[in-house]
Amino acid sequence: MRIRSSAVVVLPLALVLAGCGGGDTSSATPSSAASSSADDVTGTVTVFAASSLTEVFGTLGKELEKEHPGLTVTFNFAGSQALSAQLVQGAPADVFASADQAQMDVVTKAGLQAAKPTVFARNELEIAVPKGNPGKVSGLEDFANPQLTLAICAATVPCGAAAKRLFAATAVGVQPDSEEQDVKAALTKVRLGEVDAALVYTTDVKSAGSDVEGITVPEAAKAVTDYPMTALKSAPNPAGARAFEQLVESSAGRHALTAAGFQDPTS
Repeated sequence: MRIRSSAVVVLPLALVLAGCGGGDTSSATPSSAASSSADDVTGTVTVFAASSLTEVFGTLGKELEKEHPGLTVTFNFAGSQALSAQLVQGAPADVFASADQAQMDVVTKAGLQAAKPTVFARNELEIAVPKGNPGKVSGLEDFANPQLTLAICAATVPCGAAAKRLFAATAVGVQPDSEEQDVKAALTKVRLGEVDAALVYTTDVKSAGSDVEGITVPEAAKAVTDYPMTALKSAPNPAGARAFEQLVESSAGRHALTAAGFQDPTS
């Protein structure tokens, strides 16, 4: 068991790149990642993305706007299950980035994708506790302790589905006090000291900075979550969708994702 305090890692993309290799970084810049010229990419691009992507996608969106001054990037961050339902019901969007394959399957089965989705990142679960760890939580087995106040994500949410797989793999009889509809809601309960612990993603612990402490879960490798992304067939701004996808999948995008705690699916 290892408890650590997290530092904020959502850095400006230029700073992330500066520490990634030295020398000439021109091959890893957003401008080299996007094949469309700045004149081609204008208007508004709307990205529906899992809530665990809030910080890093926000950073990438600002970088894309700098690269294309005529472009505005807007986001709808929520639980992937809520986003997929909105898209199936006809909500307009250009890009969908899900925190698990099941919710991407909802979108592809409806025929909404412009092309085959690609996995651009992976994530693992980690325990988040309030600063100072007042509940003295030490590991995953504490989620079976009825004397602790605990939060997890609902099983219909990607982080909840991953938690369900993890508890099943470790035979831990979880006894949560609340089941949240997205991972940020679970993390907020930790920030506010409303629970002794919550099971969230490693990236969420990192994004919380010094507000929470993280306890690594060695067994988390048994429930790794894939993050697939696709441009949408009815995208109002196909060029903007393409530019955003290219940035996320570029060297610059991957550096930003790994700095935020995501795993690179290509490594």
